[in-house]
Amino acid sequence: MPAKTKGPDEKETDVKKEKEVEEIEAVTIRFAGDSGDGVQLTGGQFTTATAMAGNDLSTLPDFPAEIRAPVGTLPGVSGFQIHFSSRDVLTPGDEPEVLVAFNPAALKANIKDLVKGGTVIVNVDSFTAQNFKKAGIAENPLKDGSLDAYKVIQVPMTMLTGKALEDLGMSATQVSRCKNFFALGIMYWAYGRTLDATLGWIKNKFKKVPMIVEANTRALHAGHAFAETTEVFQHTYHVKKAPIAPGKYRNITGNEATALGLVAAQQLSGHQLFYSTYPITPASDVLHALAKLKSFGVKTVQAEDELAGVGMAIGASFGGLLAVTGTSGPGLALKAEAIGLAVMTELPLVIINVQRGGPSTGLPTKTEQSDLLQALYGRNGECPVGVVAPATPGECFTAIIKACRLAMKYRTPVIFLSDGYLGNGSEPWRLPDVDMLPKFDISHEPGASPDEFQPYKRDPVTLARPWVLPGTPGYEHRIGGLEKQENTGNVNYEPDNHEKMCRIRAEKIERMTADIPKLSILGEPKGKVLVVGWGSTYGAITTAVKQAQEEGQSVSAIHLRYISPMPSDLGDILKNYERVLIPEMNLGQLSLLIRARYLVDAVGLHKVKGQPFKVSEIREKITALIVGKE
Repeated sequence: MPAKTKGPDEKETDVKKEKEVEEIEAVTIRFAGDSGDGVQLTGGQFTTATAMAGNDLSTLPDFPAEIRAPVGTLPGVSGFQIHFSSRDVLTPGDEPEVLVAFNPAALKANIKDLVKGGTVIVNVDSFTAQNFKKAGIAENPLKDGSLDAYKVIQVPMTMLTGKALEDLGMSATQVSRCKNFFALGIMYWAYGRTLDATLGWIKNKFKKVPMIVEANTRALHAGHAFAETTEVFQHTYHVKKAPIAPGKYRNITGNEATALGLVAAQQLSGHQLFYSTYPITPASDVLHALAKLKSFGVKTVQAEDELAGVGMAIGASFGGLLAVTGTSGPGLALKAEAIGLAVMTELPLVIINVQRGGPSTGLPTKTEQSDLLQALYGRNGECPVGVVAPATPGECFTAIIKACRLAMKYRTPVIFLSDGYLGNGSEPWRLPDVDMLPKFDISHEPGASPDEFQPYKRDPVTLARPWVLPGTPGYEHRIGGLEKQENTGNVNYEPDNHEKMCRIRAEKIERMTADIPKLSILGEPKGKVLVVGWGSTYGAITTAVKQAQEEGQSVSAIHLRYISPMPSDLGDILKNYERVLIPEMNLGQLSLLIRARYLVDAVGLHKVKGQPFKVSEIREKITALIVGKE
């Protein structure tokens, strides 16, 4: 409540008590509640406001696996974590310092992750006996002492939101749906975020329903005013702007960056993009994003199943288009036979796999890196493909362009191996200078007269066969899944020819190393420990290694963006360290490959919990190797 004082006329008047501002370098906040509480929307809006404030950031949306879990139960809890700082940020944070819990289930599911001494902001209106029963809670955690290690702020969000909206004639359910904006207003005040971007978003999003615009606007302002005037908040927090390179930025998820990269590849290659896919979590957002970009000439098809999605893409490739299909783990398994067809016909094809937990349908909304061996070997016969793995959400843009370039240049399928953490996570992304992006040099010229044309005659450097468009006069030819005779492309079952063609297709993939840059080493070129990562482990590995280096430990790191083929200098680098550590979100798939190919006694750090690595987990393993406990 406002403080009371006496004015010149000796009467008490209300004055706003100024609250202290505490400077902090970084903070990690987690919003949690039912899917219907708008947790992802709340986190997304806070992320936008934080990016506009000039902080570097990283986010981790955590979706419930069940589509319609009962309200108030643990399986229905949705979460959104954001880590923002005045310094470079590469991970969404190991542990939140602040937890905003909309109901008891959200509190129960997330309190174990909150740092001791952290702050819990709860919607006390939801802490009822009925909701305790739904969440499997025996005693009220606000009264039983189980939260004594934390600072607990109890806010009647539902009631206060209702008061702010009481003259709008809304139902109780409609009012309750606005409480996330009340909570957002609280957090905006606490961390000095502007309301402007969210107010503009509300106006645009709900412009067809003026009452909803008014309700959400009021709720946002009411939460902000509550935080400013109540005594439960003693001060606000200020995180300075991060030293970010000049340029134009936007907040972007990995799936959004992938979609934009595909459009860029279309422009750079001069080939129309054709994207055919079957909806599957967490890859569907790529289709959603591309479907909104029809003004660029993008063609998208939502297929009836996974086989149709990849089959149409292969047909589009035969017709000379930039052909792409997308999926997640189970879908990649279904596409396997058709990918083999693209390998045999030697047609360009990009397959996006946004990995998730498995096997089977497994953990549809959780992240994992367990499709690596499937991407490399999950097809019948000797069936090599290229594999490109982005390291950050923003990097998905350049990585998908590279995958398209390799596929078209070498006439082969290339798998783009992302994951749920990258696909759904976000970070500030500096818009590239499009004029600086190199164009593709892709030709459909037959390379010979009609009388001398052979559909499997190869480029001496890349081993790519001609990509002649069907219907080109004089160059009619056929392709199919049966083994091809060298040069002619005729069906051929001869043993020597089959072995030779298998070796040629494998060698074609190896020759991609000419287009793969040398590895960059974080740290000294020789030392005790080398940490090798791939894909989304980049942020946690880089942060952990830098921390270890600051403490004087002899540790370096490299990160693989190309898995097939592997960089040509990888073997030489591995030899320069006493121990090699490979953290990955599987049970040791890259470790298996490194040990087999380079005969290195690599140590694996494996995690399959549906969550990305914490920095602390990798730090502990590095230290154990340094001191000889591993």
